[in-house]
Parts: sequence; structure tokens; C-alpha cells
Amino acid sequence: MEEVIEKANKIWNETYEKLEKEEIIYDNWLKMYDKEIEKCKTPIIDLGCGRGNNILYLTQKGKEVIPCDYSKKAIENIKKNFPEIDIVKHFDMSKGLPFESNFTDIIICDLSLHYFTEKITFEILNEIKRVLKPKGILFCRVNSINDINFGAGQGQELEKHLYLTKDGRYKRFFDLDDIERFFSDWNKININEEKLNRFNAEKVVWNCILKVNK
Repeated sequence: MEEVIEKANKIWNETYEKLEKEEIIYDNWLKMYDKEIEKCKTPIIDLGCGRGNNILYLTQKGKEVIPCDYSKKAIENIKKNFPEIDIVKHFDMSKGLPFESNFTDIIICDLSLHYFTEKITFEILNEIKRVLKPKGILFCRVNSINDINFGAGQGQELEKHLYLTKDGRYKRFFDLDDIERFFSDWNKININEEKLNRFNAEKVVWNCILKVNK
């Protein structure tokens, strides 16, 4: 697992190196959740913040955001592009979240939860539940099994819908049964499959808003 994570980190560092000078553009997926975002009075955690698409949206809404990523290059870019943000965290979320329990009302995992084994995915979700306040909300998008442009069904299948790709990374793809299984103890506010543009290609994802039961 450690070797796979390191390979993925190397690939993402190279990706963000190439994208460093490109304009940051958000795709408005959070707009449907404006009501919940406006109500939030705590810092919003963005797990796997990447280039900062969601950060741009949230900061323009006047919200305090804590960007988090395992890629050092992603974090460097965030610090450069959003100098007004005081707290930026670099860590591997498969090893836990460096936040106290009941820390925030909202956590975002935008295309960052589908790189792990089933065991570690559940561990991350348990950590997210720990860090969220009672009735806290998780906004997330994960790969769909229909995401053929981004590797669905390709590579060595290690677990159901989890593949080892040619470049040595794990990629998980979800169907509705997977969504129900991984989020069985969450209150599902909205679950829908949708298409978006990612790196100039059509990508298919599950868009989920979930409320923690505690």
C-alpha cells in the first residue's frame, strides 16, 4: 500500500507541476449546496484540495477553508494562489485526519475518496465522521463505474471495482450498491450520477451529500 501511495503522490506532483500556471476554474458543483454552505460557521475542510477549484468557490463566498492534500506540489500551489489562507495542511488521509473531534460542520472530498482499498476507505470515512460535528455534512464526488474515459474497468481488479492501473495507482469506481454499502450508516441527503468535464474529457461521477448520524 505504501508503495502505491508513493507512486500516486509522484504522479500528482508531476500533474500539479504542469498545471501550476493554468487558471483555476470551478465547475459550480457546490452551487447546489449554497444553503448549507451559507449556514456554516466553522472552517470548511477540503480533503484532497488539488488545484483549489473548490477553494476558489468557497473563498469567494467569504468562507474560511482549510485546504488539505498529500501532494506537496498541490500544497505549494495553494499557498501561492491563496496567500490569504492561514492554515494549509499536507498529510496522507489514509493515516488519519489531523483535526480534533467535532471540529467542523462541513468536509469536502471532491474526487479524493476513490484511491483506497475497502478497509482504508472505511477508516477514512470513520475519521471524517469523527471530525464532523453532530449532523455535520460531507460533500463528495467519486468515480462512477461508467467513467470509462478515466479508467473504469481497466487494469488488475484487486477488489470489486478497485483496480491497479498501468501507472501503479489504485482507482476505485462506484455503482449505486457501492454507494449504499460505503455510506450505509450515513443519512443520504442527495445521491446522483452526473457528467462533468475533467482534463478536457467527459468524466462520470457520483455526486453525494451526506449527513453524519451521531
